[in-house]
Amino acid sequence: MKKIFIGLALLASSMFAHSAIMSCFDNGDGTVTCEGGFSDGSSASGVNFYLLQNDKKVFEAKISEDSEISFKKPAGTYSAVFDAGEGHQVFVSGSDIAE
Repeated sequence: MKKIFIGLALLASSMFAHSAIMSCFDNGDGTVTCEGGFSDGSSASGVNFYLLQNDKKVFEAKISEDSEISFKKPAGTYSAVFDAGEGHQVFVSGSDIAE
């Protein structure tokens, strides 16, 4: 019984140990930089990133080896999306990105 409980506890803790995180900031020169990663400290290198405007992808790229991406700030409303797969997506509204 004790082994089952420990196994379930480890399984539960591993399910929550890898949350995706991203923060973005306006560089003040018409570009935006976003930094992505995971709550357990894992690198975000190679993770899919895209911008959405009117529910359409207007920019797609991969997060760099430094877990960053910079892009030209689009006109109008948009969202930046860090997409590491199902359950590991982060959406940041362009209106929440400040200098």
